[in-house]
Order: sequence, then structure tokens, then C-alpha cells
Amino acid sequence: MEALLAQFTFLSNQALSDKNFDPSTIEDLMKLFELEAYKSWASLELEQQKEVEEAEISMKEAEAYLDSVMDNAMEEFRLFEEELERTCKDEYDSLVQSADNARKMGKLMDKAATIASKKYMEAAMNSATSRMKMAFKGISSKKVHPS
Repeated sequence: MEALLAQFTFLSNQALSDKNFDPSTIEDLMKLFELEAYKSWASLELEQQKEVEEAEISMKEAEAYLDSVMDNAMEEFRLFEEELERTCKDEYDSLVQSADNARKMGKLMDKAATIASKKYMEAAMNSATSRMKMAFKGISSKKVHPS
């Protein structure tokens, strides 16, 4: 392009100084400028197309990386969720076991209290029966108990 500009400067100076200058030489030079402009335009378009392709490749690589990271994150989340569910189930089972043990202990204590109260009632009845028998013996023998 610089050579064409130098040639154009030379021809312009020649046109100003030479009265027999042929203008078609400048037209030929202008056609060369046009060809150079088309070459530059085609080169820029080719360069732009390469950049677009490179950008698309980079975008696909970034998408693949993002997919990989998301898959890893989802897998890690799934494993965390499974572990959390397992822990919660273990705690739930432990609480249910403790509740069952407490219920069984409560039933045993209820039975023990029932048995103890029956024994106490039986002992009280035996004591009362024995005192009544002694009282009847005392009345029938006419002896009075000192108490």
C-alpha cells in the first residue's frame, strides 16, 4: 500500500509538471488501489473468520469444562445427600430404639409397682386378718391384749 501511495505521489507531481501527462496512468493506479483494498478486505475477513472459529472452539472448551465441573459438583452433592440421609436414618433409628427401651422400662416399672402394691395389700390383709383372729381369740378366751 505504501508503494502505491509513493507511486500516486510521483504521478501527481508528474501530472502537475508535465502538460502531456496521460490521465489513464492514474486510472491504472486507482485500479491497483482497488485491488489492494479488496485484498486487505479479504485478508481481514479471513482473519475475522479464524478468530470466530477460535472463539467458538474456546466456547466449546469452556462449556465442556463447565459441564464437567457441574457434573462433579452434582455428584459431590448427591454423595453428601446420601451421607446426610444415612446419618439422619441412624439418628432416627437410635431415637426409636431409645423410645422403645423407655416404653419397655415404663411397662416393667408399672408391672413392678402393681406387684409391689398387690404384695403390700396382701401383707396388709394378712396383718389385719391375723389381728382380727387374735382379737376373736381374745374375746373367746376372755383375755384382753395389753395393747
